[in-house]
Amino acid sequence: MIQRVQSIWLFIACVFSFLTLKVSFYSGSFLPDNQYHQLNGTDNILLMITTIALGVVSLLNIFLYKTRVIQLRLCLIGILLDLLLLYLYFREIQNYSQGTFSITAAAHLLILIALIFSARGINKDEKIIKDSDRLR
Repeated sequence: MIQRVQSIWLFIACVFSFLTLKVSFYSGSFLPDNQYHQLNGTDNILLMITTIALGVVSLLNIFLYKTRVIQLRLCLIGILLDLLLLYLYFREIQNYSQGTFSITAAAHLLILIALIFSARGINKDEKIIKDSDRLR
């Protein structure tokens, strides 16, 4: 399970997704009160639920190494959840008058890359298993 490269990619995605709950994605002047505010994963209930779901899907996906088809589907769900998170963050940025992206905003790009690499690894494993079954 841990020897597989995709397990490491899934672990990286899990760690970074839980890390985005505390680190800021965007910081600037919030429109209603015009005070400095940092946007992170706990500012909105929808952001928090989606971030936690992404972390849990990535963590559970590590232990489903015997069922590669389900693992690949959950990996694709994780990719969709991360894209949804990016959309939700950009929707929340509309509430700011000015500001900048934090360097930790790249964590979502890392999560997306890690999930794509793990899906490729799972797909390669599935192909190897199908090819070995054909030889029997």
